[in-house]
Amino acid sequence: MKMLNVKLLRDLSRMKGQAVTIALVVASGIGGFIGMLTAYDSLNGSRQSYYESTRFADLFSGVKRAPESLADPIVQLPGVSDAETTTLFDVTLDIPNVAEPVTGRMIGLTDGRPPRLNRLTLRRGRWIEPGERNEVLVSEGFAIARGLQPGDRLAALLNGKREELRIVGVALSPEYIYANRGGAFPDDKGFGIFWMERDGVEAAFNMEGAFNFVTLRLAPHAHAPAVISALDRLLAPYGGLGAYGREDQISHRILDQELNQLKVNATVFPTIFLGVAAFLLNVVLARQISTQREQIAALKALGYADRTIALHYLKFVLVIVSAGIAGGIGIGAWLGYYMTGMYTRFFHFPQLTYRIQPWIPLLAAAISLTAGVAAALQTVRRVASLPPAEAMRPPAPATFRRMILERLGWAHLLSSQTRMVVRTLERRPLRAALTTFGIASSIAIIIGGTFWGDAVDYLIRVQFDEIQREDADINFIEPLSEAVRYEIDEIPGVLYAEPSRSVPVQLRAGHRSYRTAVMGLPEKGKLRQLLDADRNPIPLPHDGLLLTDRLAARLGVKPGDRIEVESLEGKRTRRTLLVAGLVNDLVGMVGYMEIGALNRAMGEGNLISSVAVRVDRAGVDAFNARLKEIPAVATVGMKRTALETFEKESARNIFFFTTIVTIFAGAIAVGVVYNSARIALAERAWELASLRILGFTRGEVSALLLGELAAELILAIPFGLWLGYLLALGLVRSAHSENFIIPMVIAPRTYAYAVLAILIAGVVSALIVRNRIDHLDLVGVLKTRE
Repeated sequence: MKMLNVKLLRDLSRMKGQAVTIALVVASGIGGFIGMLTAYDSLNGSRQSYYESTRFADLFSGVKRAPESLADPIVQLPGVSDAETTTLFDVTLDIPNVAEPVTGRMIGLTDGRPPRLNRLTLRRGRWIEPGERNEVLVSEGFAIARGLQPGDRLAALLNGKREELRIVGVALSPEYIYANRGGAFPDDKGFGIFWMERDGVEAAFNMEGAFNFVTLRLAPHAHAPAVISALDRLLAPYGGLGAYGREDQISHRILDQELNQLKVNATVFPTIFLGVAAFLLNVVLARQISTQREQIAALKALGYADRTIALHYLKFVLVIVSAGIAGGIGIGAWLGYYMTGMYTRFFHFPQLTYRIQPWIPLLAAAISLTAGVAAALQTVRRVASLPPAEAMRPPAPATFRRMILERLGWAHLLSSQTRMVVRTLERRPLRAALTTFGIASSIAIIIGGTFWGDAVDYLIRVQFDEIQREDADINFIEPLSEAVRYEIDEIPGVLYAEPSRSVPVQLRAGHRSYRTAVMGLPEKGKLRQLLDADRNPIPLPHDGLLLTDRLAARLGVKPGDRIEVESLEGKRTRRTLLVAGLVNDLVGMVGYMEIGALNRAMGEGNLISSVAVRVDRAGVDAFNARLKEIPAVATVGMKRTALETFEKESARNIFFFTTIVTIFAGAIAVGVVYNSARIALAERAWELASLRILGFTRGEVSALLLGELAAELILAIPFGLWLGYLLALGLVRSAHSENFIIPMVIAPRTYAYAVLAILIAGVVSALIVRNRIDHLDLVGVLKTRE
């Protein structure tokens, strides 16, 4: 074995602690980079393959009631390759051992056969037997949430008639990957999808020979807007509700926004991790190699060429970085696989398909290797350029100058040890700044990864405690007279009932449009409060409508402008209305009007489509039982049930993400602090040994070295908190979602958690270095300088 290779092994053995911590920094950066990017890539690929294998539709349209004979003209529209009609209705379910009413969507299957478009994936059980009208398939998410299995029975209120249904299978549909009834959050516990024989649905809802929903597949290169226009014209006489593309299909739209958010995290966090890791790798290795100045000079004096010496130190770097790359790839693969599995279960994909595109680990490795090699070559070139005799001498002492406190006349306020620490920091400000920046980056990463819990808690508190104050929302099969509100008010357990009207609409402002709903609310309502950006109540105008601020931005309008409002139900009324103000809803993008003004604009009487209620806790059982018996009720949304599901899922995801980010940031902090202390010890060993000979105690000598780290740590904390705020702000602004807005909220406990994690990393590193100082070989160190 060549002598330089023996030296390499000895150096690595002697510096194994530093080598391991540097490798951990590299592994953390690469692990985060690979894990998050591969998770996003795998989920995006799974979605595309799932859509293709199940022939997920391109266009969708609801209709009041259209004859089945219209199916052939729809297929013959230019640009359409296939179309399929069905009947679907939302109903109230009565599940054994479940007190509250639950909403189910009944979708008809012709002769019980699987559909051609939006094909179902059977997970358990069997398909429906032809002619068995009471057999149903249930969506997997709802089955898991409610503990349902093939063979179980439940009851459904089909158009006012109670029907007993038997579950024969559990299925998945690409149309309901993200199952909800139009809200911002998934509600697997309160909203189930059921498929039953179409004849049974048609008979229950008097839809024989008709359909109320159609899905279309487009031919290659078809122009979707043209097909939508043609389909709307064809369905308009039958109460068409307006066709829309896949991008507006609620499940796909929410899933797409969730994946885009994951893409932001997969881009921002890994880039920060890898960037900080590369930066620290460069700084730490450069300082480490500079401590071997005398060794490099000795090698030159013995005749080794500059290129040979550079190659030796390049091997030193490559071994450490390669170990970090290997560990990072392993960590990244595990992290990516776990995250993919977590999101696969959350989105109800039929199978876990995890893949690592070769370019992802190659790019991460290339960045780390480049940083390490640059650090080695830059330092070796600087040292190797010195003549051997000069390089073997210790570096010239730094130019003495009085520190700032001495010039201000405040030096007497500090002890001699403290003055030594301050002088060292002032003489090497760049080194201190780089160490401080590294620690601050770790703090920022922890804050950026953990503030999500604060934001979600704030969102829930404001949206569901201050804005939406109801306990349940009762929706009717069709708009009814306002008098039904008083019938709801008489239900046992109801403390207060408040009517509302919801009209699906297409909003247009110039060339921009958006499909949403306008909510009609009572002028002095108590259960739905509209707030501005400062959380102050906003009164409903007598004329015009209010828009959520994000919807106004989407349409490019402001208060005082006018927009066109087209109803997507009934007579398809069109009105031009004034934008009277903006609302700062955290969830959803809708419009609001006074309920009477909305009914007048639609040319209708005093109609309502839902009633929000506050329920007495003591009477909730009687309330639930009565709702299951009211024929006019289509669905009941229980706020508590939806929030329980959301909080359970979000808490699990946030805890996992917070834990991973903290571990990675802690590894970076330890790498920075520990290596800075060890390198400082190597650089100042002679000075420290001299002080020990002069009578300084071990504690006093340790204070000189660790005092520098403590000062850098103290400086890093406020800087890191500021960087963390900026990082969180950048993530919030890039987290665009039409379903809900992530508020910029960071709780004091999150700042405290980040600081505590870094202080623990600093203390652990300081204890290790203190142990090295206590066992310093005084004679050996002093002889080395001689």
